[in-house]
Amino acid sequence: MSMAHPPAVETRGLTKRFGARTALEDCRIEVPAGRVSALIGSNGAGKTTLLRTLCGLARPSEGEAAVLGRRPDPDDAAFLADIGFLAQDVPLYRRMTAADHIALGGHLNARWDADAARERMGALGIPLDRPVARLSGGQRTQLALALTLAKKPRVLLLDEPVAALDPLARHQFLAALSEAVAEGDLTVLMSSHLVHDLERVSDHLVLLDASRVRMAGDIDDILARHRVLMGPRHDTTAIERDHTVVKATHTARQSTLLVRMDGPFQDPRWEVSEPDLEELILAYMGRSPALLATTGELR
Repeated sequence: MSMAHPPAVETRGLTKRFGARTALEDCRIEVPAGRVSALIGSNGAGKTTLLRTLCGLARPSEGEAAVLGRRPDPDDAAFLADIGFLAQDVPLYRRMTAADHIALGGHLNARWDADAARERMGALGIPLDRPVARLSGGQRTQLALALTLAKKPRVLLLDEPVAALDPLARHQFLAALSEAVAEGDLTVLMSSHLVHDLERVSDHLVLLDASRVRMAGDIDDILARHRVLMGPRHDTTAIERDHTVVKATHTARQSTLLVRMDGPFQDPRWEVSEPDLEELILAYMGRSPALLATTGELR
């Protein structure tokens, strides 16, 4: 991938093993600065391991990672100041109020913006004087996001932040995230299973499957590389020779192919349309490891 500026997040050959289990294998990604990248994959694909490695909570077994040009280091104060990490379990002190958390953050972070955190909470109608234990799940997640953004990070790493939220709370969270990205120089890498929600706010994609990167790049470019072909059932050998068939569905009369186009395609027997993002992701995730190896990595 060619970029005018260095990527905000970059990994090369990144591998992480836990004993005999490989959580990440030869992971290579580049997330451009100022983008919102959707990190997608099934359970156990390596999403959390990747995020924890990028924020310095896990060390690679092999390869390297860089965030804003620095190797992730939990002892590097300058690195930590530029990183915001929101874990899936939303770590907050249940007996403390939102106001207490905001005040505490001011003692722990050099660039702390307490006013912005209070304004975000006020705009959502979340009380500052109520203990966290008495807030709803959506309110706790919004508080955690407000605290993370109050650090004024340059890279924000989010691990399944909306997994347990109802539709309205998810909408409010993603709206707040979009607003934060629009306000400043912020790069976001966010994991989730909810492709539709991610599609609303993301313009970049990293797809992990079986511990490896299967797709990475601009969403518009990835979609432009793929087509859905529908036509009467017949031999598809010519298509498979010139292009990569990601998924094929056949009935007695009709064939439907999801194809990664590796060149021009002209065949009047086929009706050609564009896939949607969820359809494309599910097709790649539904392939067996052996078939994924033949498909190769898309960039």
